[in-house]
Amino acid sequence: MKIGFIGLGIMGKPMVKNLLKAGHEVVVYDIVAENLQAAVCDGAKAGKNAAAIAAECPVVITMLPNSPHVKAVVMEKDGVLQGAKEGLILIDMSSIAPLASKEICEACKKKGVRMLDAPVSGGEPKAIDGSLSIMVGGDKALFEEMEPILSCMGASIVLCGDVGAGNTTKLANQMIVAGNIAVLAEALTLAKKAGVDPETVFQAIKGGLAGSTVMNAKAPMMIEGNFKPGFRIDLHIKDLNNALETGHKVGAPMLLTANVQEMFEILHADGCGSDDHSGLAKYYAKISGSKIGK
Repeated sequence: MKIGFIGLGIMGKPMVKNLLKAGHEVVVYDIVAENLQAAVCDGAKAGKNAAAIAAECPVVITMLPNSPHVKAVVMEKDGVLQGAKEGLILIDMSSIAPLASKEICEACKKKGVRMLDAPVSGGEPKAIDGSLSIMVGGDKALFEEMEPILSCMGASIVLCGDVGAGNTTKLANQMIVAGNIAVLAEALTLAKKAGVDPETVFQAIKGGLAGSTVMNAKAPMMIEGNFKPGFRIDLHIKDLNNALETGHKVGAPMLLTANVQEMFEILHADGCGSDDHSGLAKYYAKISGSKIGK
């Protein structure tokens, strides 16, 4: 199938590679020329803009930073809807506010475009190996129609409800991940300050009830002092902002999420926004005077 793909960042580039490996023809666009060229070198075709890609492809996937970017690429000049033919399928795999997904879906309906919101979890490693968790919102029949395409990029693909439900699920995921990273950094800092090797603590507890995918992925990074981004602090700030905004609108208490968000904001102000979110360990190093690792 010919698939349009807009947004070739840390996640988008490997996702395109996996679509190409599965035998799909992929037409791509990104405002960053180097990203576009990299995808072309992998075998994709460069598109002029979002409208041109929509005119050429029956399915268009967007993978963009936040709600305003998706709205612009879909709804504004030279956007997807400008070039869309009736029957086009839009799969927005960005992590955005659920209310924004619903707004975009309504605009799509007016043009006869069908839409799924399908944000992902797993970071760059799982984008590379095609084992992302994909949380989908939309019509069940459309979900089943598009599941083979999504399966090229993900290992767990779950329909969560109507459009917007995918991003609501992703916000819940990001809240839990942020809380896990924060308490992991706090616990390993405690171990270090108390004179116990954080690596030993990690090995001792990872197989018990405290063990988690987050711990297995992020504890070694904290211990090594390696904060090369798989998922940047600034992107987690964006997700938690969307979570807090949504929580306030629906009346859900967000006490822990708000606290972790403030930790991230302090790191951003310290120039660490491009670090991996495991860099929350730097927050505890700052206030305790003791690094977990190197």
